[in-house]
Amino acid sequence: MAPTKEKAAAAPKVAKPGKTGGDQKKKRANRFKNALLADGVRRYSKGKIAARKALYALKSLKKVRTEKPKVAITVVKKIGGAKNGGERKVLVKKNKSYLPTKSLIRKRSGKRCFRNHKRNIRKTLKKGKVLILLAGRHKGKRVVLLKALKSGLLLVTGPFALNSCPVRRVSQNYVIATKTRVDLRKAKIPKHINDGYFRRACKKKNTRTEKDIFAEKEEKYVPSEQRKADQKTVDEEVLKAIKAHPEAKVIRRYLKSMFSLRTNQYPHRMQF
Repeated sequence: MAPTKEKAAAAPKVAKPGKTGGDQKKKRANRFKNALLADGVRRYSKGKIAARKALYALKSLKKVRTEKPKVAITVVKKIGGAKNGGERKVLVKKNKSYLPTKSLIRKRSGKRCFRNHKRNIRKTLKKGKVLILLAGRHKGKRVVLLKALKSGLLLVTGPFALNSCPVRRVSQNYVIATKTRVDLRKAKIPKHINDGYFRRACKKKNTRTEKDIFAEKEEKYVPSEQRKADQKTVDEEVLKAIKAHPEAKVIRRYLKSMFSLRTNQYPHRMQF
């Protein structure tokens, strides 16, 4: 037989720098720990992964329960009488004798009453502005805004000497604000003129005594002496402010005139 040549020993495989077999195994294990089966669907759920980690076994997460002292619900009381047994167990807190028809009855708090709501007033409605009334007995008249009241209503006046519109309250929904303004910074308006000032005192009806139905008459409203005196003081302050304006004559005529629309006139296209 021919002599066989010995094969040269193969050179040992040198691992690439930075990549070892252990590191690759760890990466594979971490990579496919919770594989993505489909879009948004993983192999294991959150609960399954939490169970695998066994975080519940950690002592630091365990809550230490403190035992509450037991409180006696019943008390033993002595009872007189030969046939009553001498003693009887009685509840410390007696049960309610009245049971509601509903299991849960919610109590409504009186804090959010309508009168306590916050009132938002338009930015154009400022003190001294000339407004046009759109509803009510004095609709079409131009009036001067005195102030905004707590109820959200506007306190206005004609003044009464110019267009016979007294001091009254008006809703801001039925008002058009104009660009004309009178300076009322120095005007002193009585502080007692508020929402309570306009309340009318209703007389109590005597229902016990018999009266003729046809003989009764409706009482008409008559302004009191205080209302008349307040009207004079307010008008004096407003008229002073109008007189101090550089175009006093024009404003007086403007307040006296009535607002009206003719054909082909649209208020949403007009500038006031």
